[in-house]
Amino acid sequence: MIDLTLVRKDPDLYQTACKNKNIKLDIKKFLALDDERREVMTQVQKMQSERNAVSKKVPTLKGAEKEAVIKEMKALGEKLKNAEGSLMVIEKEWMAQQLQLPSVPLKTVPVGKDDTENVQLRTWGTIPKFAFEPKDHVTLGESLDIIDIPRGVKIAGSRSYFLKGDGARLELAVLQFTIDSLVKKGFTLFTPPLMANYAAMMGTSYFPGGEEQAYAVGVDRTPETGLGEKEAKQIESDKAYLIGTSEVSVASYHSGETLKPSDLPKKYAGFSNCFRREAGTYGKDARGLYRIHQFQKVEQVILCENDPEVSAKLHAEILQNAEDILQALKLPYRVVAVCTGDMGRGQVYKNDIETWMPSRLGYGETHSCSTFYDFQARRLNIKYEAADGTKKFVHTLNNTCIASPRILIPILEIYQNKDGSVTIPEVLQPYMNGKKIIAKP
Repeated sequence: MIDLTLVRKDPDLYQTACKNKNIKLDIKKFLALDDERREVMTQVQKMQSERNAVSKKVPTLKGAEKEAVIKEMKALGEKLKNAEGSLMVIEKEWMAQQLQLPSVPLKTVPVGKDDTENVQLRTWGTIPKFAFEPKDHVTLGESLDIIDIPRGVKIAGSRSYFLKGDGARLELAVLQFTIDSLVKKGFTLFTPPLMANYAAMMGTSYFPGGEEQAYAVGVDRTPETGLGEKEAKQIESDKAYLIGTSEVSVASYHSGETLKPSDLPKKYAGFSNCFRREAGTYGKDARGLYRIHQFQKVEQVILCENDPEVSAKLHAEILQNAEDILQALKLPYRVVAVCTGDMGRGQVYKNDIETWMPSRLGYGETHSCSTFYDFQARRLNIKYEAADGTKKFVHTLNNTCIASPRILIPILEIYQNKDGSVTIPEVLQPYMNGKKIIAKP
């Protein structure tokens, strides 16, 4: 959500933001609608005041004068009803357009059309060179009997999978290692709800615009369910959405609250299953564990004071937390500055971390770190009482600290051995009872 006083003050700035973020919204038309809304609202409020004043006067009148005033009240009531109806229609469209308004990217954000124009900032680690023909993670996983994609597809459809045996243990090991690392750094761990209502999805800015990527939890109305119309409607009234990231639940945790300055910053780590439909990606990254419908993630979520310098410092901190994990795992990666066309509506600055994946002959995205300023907080109505007594919206940030099974791709492929076995990264071995090698059964 955007402070409309800023849009009214500099509409060209927001029109440029729309252009650079590939958002189709005419700011001038929105502001014209905004003016119309305020004008009609003024008329409605004026008529409401007149009606209330006359209502108080009527009991004191008698005879013809009273009848005349009542007649005027009826006419006024009809005009008011029409005006309120018009206002309702205008406000619906006004709100729909307002939710399309983007944050203005920081001046340091590169302007670009899509992820091909992101800018590399730095790299870490050495790209591995193999003295043998390396296998991809699917071939390795099937050979070691730790990944089973065909049976996953049989049970749940495309982009589904089973992790089994040491594959499942490896995933839990990297997740637990990440959780322990964040807890040591003062983060509070959450296992949040996996379903969220529309308000939470809208508040974190996944809706409107991202509905096609979310799984809606509704009801199957087919005869086989045995549900009548009444029962079906009752279930549909509880409609929720499976989260695509714990950011949705954790960032919404304090919605509608006013925090104390001493409460900030809030440093949270959400651990959850995540679900994405991957609509529009037919045929893209179809092989393996890169782009799937269900995964697990440890997400960092920050609430801090409304100060760009504080946000920048915390952005660097949570980005480094993710880098620390990759460095501990000894996985080569690069950090990129995400360009305007690859940013979300609410983000003012964003970095991606891309980890080297031998089978892709390049880097693949594994982490995203975003600063929103007060965009999400305005939607979620999360404030704090500043030192001067005023109430301000907090700033929010988030960053993936680890996401699995995608992170298993570089782990399996980089740590593979000539005999088809995989060496378990040293930092993960304690989480697997000291086991050092995943070998063929």
